[in-house]
Amino acid sequence: MMNKVNQVNYSIGELSKEFDITTRSIRFYEDQKLLTPTRKGQTRIYNQRDKVRLKLILRGKRLGFSLAETGRLFELYDADKSSAKQLSSMMELISHKKNDLKQQLDDINAVLIELNGLEDNCQNILTQLTIQK
Repeated sequence: MMNKVNQVNYSIGELSKEFDITTRSIRFYEDQKLLTPTRKGQTRIYNQRDKVRLKLILRGKRLGFSLAETGRLFELYDADKSSAKQLSSMMELISHKKNDLKQQLDDINAVLIELNGLEDNCQNILTQLTIQK
């Protein structure tokens, strides 16, 4: 007979509060097959895996991953992890996203440099106007 390890479960409300998102968002991620809670009647019961996935979904969104990309990563991860083809596909997706993020970082840094220059010019003009008064 197997011993069951006490597994922590979460309600949709608990996850909603913890991640500061609406329950509607969580249900949407479920509809997109990114989360798979069990059900007890009408009540959704989320486990640790769902919680980790929700955290990854939200982090992915902040980093510019689409839900489709996140779903694809989940699919590849859930598939046979010993498959070279699956791992190669996952690494290719990761590589593309890393390149996209590096380009975004370069673009952000360029805009910050331009904004700093504009801010300095505005400050110089403001200083000159204040001296002339």
